[in-house]
Amino acid sequence: MLPAAAAFCIAAGIALGRLEGESCERVSARIALAALGASGLLALLLLVLGSAGILDARTVLGTWLASADYRVLLSLQLDRLSSGLSVLIALMAYLVAHFSIDYMHRERGFHRFFLVLSLFTGAMQLLVLAGNPVLTFFGWELAGVCSYLLIAYAYDRPVAAGNATRAFLTNRVGDAGLVLAIALSFAWTGQLEWSRLLAGLARLSPEKQNLVAACFLVAAFAKSAQVPFSPWLARAMEGPTPSSTLFYGALMIHAGVYLVLRLEPLFAQAEAVSALMAAAGLATALYGYFCGLSQTDVKSALAFSTLAQVGLMFLACGLGFWQLAFWHLFAHAVVRGYQFLTAPGLMHALSGQPPRPLPAWLAESRRGYAASLNRFWLEPAVDRACVLPVQRLADDFDAFDRRVLDRLLDAPVPAVQALAALANWEERRIGVPLGAEAERRIGGLPGWIVARTADVLHWFEDRLVLRGVGLDLWRAGRRLGRALQRLEALLAEPRYVCLVLLISLFAVG
Repeated sequence: MLPAAAAFCIAAGIALGRLEGESCERVSARIALAALGASGLLALLLLVLGSAGILDARTVLGTWLASADYRVLLSLQLDRLSSGLSVLIALMAYLVAHFSIDYMHRERGFHRFFLVLSLFTGAMQLLVLAGNPVLTFFGWELAGVCSYLLIAYAYDRPVAAGNATRAFLTNRVGDAGLVLAIALSFAWTGQLEWSRLLAGLARLSPEKQNLVAACFLVAAFAKSAQVPFSPWLARAMEGPTPSSTLFYGALMIHAGVYLVLRLEPLFAQAEAVSALMAAAGLATALYGYFCGLSQTDVKSALAFSTLAQVGLMFLACGLGFWQLAFWHLFAHAVVRGYQFLTAPGLMHALSGQPPRPLPAWLAESRRGYAASLNRFWLEPAVDRACVLPVQRLADDFDAFDRRVLDRLLDAPVPAVQALAALANWEERRIGVPLGAEAERRIGGLPGWIVARTADVLHWFEDRLVLRGVGLDLWRAGRRLGRALQRLEALLAEPRYVCLVLLISLFAVG
């Protein structure tokens, strides 16, 4: 709660105009440092008391949410994994905040940086100390939002904003896996506390265990930038060096490893998913190593080195070396954090000197060097496999909406606004056959469906409207179309969209 309170104080100061400009930098820094330092001391105290056996490994503070049999407790997990990571988070956040005082001096977003830094620290503490996956998910999401805000720290730069959006959307894929895993776990076990949940999952069939483990693994892969989610990590280097240190060198990049370590009993029984974890970890380690060989700037080289090390952690977990992965996480977080913090000094010391030479075997291989430099074209491949099909499907639906539904509902046509929509459709059909145009704009089965639908609607217009009932039906169609247009415009208002979402959430609950 202390880092979150510091973030709230800084946010209040910014909102009230009390924290502005260079003269108030020390105030924001002192608020953040005091909260992070006190948080670190309390985390260390909890670790000592827990090691001495004075504290229980699980502490329940109360009920957070209750509805019929659905109950989420406000509980904390204070075992060796959580307590140790809590101390590590507080220590690294304090060091990064102290480093940032001079590094971020006179930056336009100085106060905003310390606000997000404090909020992120609180989110990570919640993530590792939560006693159930629902609380973990809230910390997981809040850390992702903070990551987005700091990647887009220079939000007026299109590259920074685009990279932040790309990283944010990539992590949403993992979030979907985490939500599905939590839902399946609760549906099949009726439990949400980590210890009881793992005990319930142990009694499930192997098929269900592998499905739940696979969903959790997708979340871990996306958060820790494992193949095929790896490209977002290089884009995240667009943020300031202190944020890169904390997020992608020391702490958040290891959140996926923490989730896997927390679910050790489940993955130990889900052998197929464990094999997949080991294979993806090995692929990520090799990917990070080969891509890192051709990097010419310090932060990119450190990013791919981090990727390789985190891949080795997943490989160790997949092979069953859980203690090795645990100690590897702690050691790597400290070393990589130190390397990121010293990167600016290293760049200053090496100013004007050429980068390190490529290995001889890579320098002599044109194709190998091109693959390393282009990062094995992983991001374009993922775009072609996932993004482009969705975009094309959206284009098909958009064309169907514009060329069929809009005309059917009497949407205004710019060509001849005085005539009815059906008459305008007939006029354009005489000039350019609608079926041919639809087939040209929409390919495959959707194009054929659009063309046939257009023919049927033209027959309806020609036989029943223009030759049959006539003016009365035409006027009724116009009134219906206008009413539907007004309803559509009303529902498109943001307040009504939010209302529909809230109603849907309450209905699901």
